[in-house]
Amino acid sequence: MKALERFSQFVSSTFAIWVLIFATMAYLFPSSFTWIGQYITILLGIVMFGMGLTISGSDFKEVFKRPKDVAVGVIGQFLIMPSLAFILAKVLQLPPEIAVGVILVGCCPGGTSSNVMTFLSKGDVALSVTVTSITTILAPFVTPALILLFASEWIDIEPSSLFISIVQVVLIPIILGLIVQKLFNKQAKASVKVMPLVSVIAIVAIVSAVVAGSQERIAETGLIIFAVVVLHNVLGYLIGYLFAKVFKMNLAKRKAIAIEVGMQNSGLGATLANAHFSPLAAVPSAIFSVWHNISGPILATIFRKMKEKNEVNVDSDTTQST
Repeated sequence: MKALERFSQFVSSTFAIWVLIFATMAYLFPSSFTWIGQYITILLGIVMFGMGLTISGSDFKEVFKRPKDVAVGVIGQFLIMPSLAFILAKVLQLPPEIAVGVILVGCCPGGTSSNVMTFLSKGDVALSVTVTSITTILAPFVTPALILLFASEWIDIEPSSLFISIVQVVLIPIILGLIVQKLFNKQAKASVKVMPLVSVIAIVAIVSAVVAGSQERIAETGLIIFAVVVLHNVLGYLIGYLFAKVFKMNLAKRKAIAIEVGMQNSGLGATLANAHFSPLAAVPSAIFSVWHNISGPILATIFRKMKEKNEVNVDSDTTQST
């Protein structure tokens, strides 16, 4: 079990590398990966079930302890990324399927990897975990409404079918995870240690399936999608940071909000696109999954070196006195 835990930690810490390797393999040898496409919904459900195993009551206590901080994170998540996606789609005059795909990933809740990046950046982890949990639970209601608002210009949207899909692949697995956690607490705690491995395998499989299923279209539009995804993600970090600063949050909170806003549940985006729109609409989510697992650690490294002004002053005073 200890060996499995160590392997799980290694795989999760090198997540971006595995996504990149298998996405490249799926592009080069699509026929070997297209069969995974029929299991995308189940794979995301497994990831969400794992999230349910890790959620605790303390994650929601933060809502009552500091409602303003949580509200800033939740509003920032559901305001900044969808708006950015819409603006990028309009300004860059993206083809309809790509525009819908970018907006779709922008309307998704925060991704669980944001919690790890916040920890690595010395940000407010409790705030990050709470915002991720709240946005994920709100997703069945908020995400379809946002997709209807921002994407209906390009394609007909059925919010009710999106709602049902998100309930099936997000809410129900999370609730099942919570039930298992309550009924089999000891076993659930043990399994949580290897859940990162399961989640990585599931997300890698989802990305591989999407890339394989859209290989020809990626060859035509891949550079455009990659450029838009990178811009979307980086601007999300920047505006998320500034958004938190407007509300006079301290540095640790600003780090958490920036990462929370910029990193999306791209697995959900790919699943919804694959089920309701087109394989090409799922590609922005797949590329986002690859990219934000590269940009996240880079940003965490930059943030880790940042200190509050008073911390810098204290450090310099200490140096002078010695």
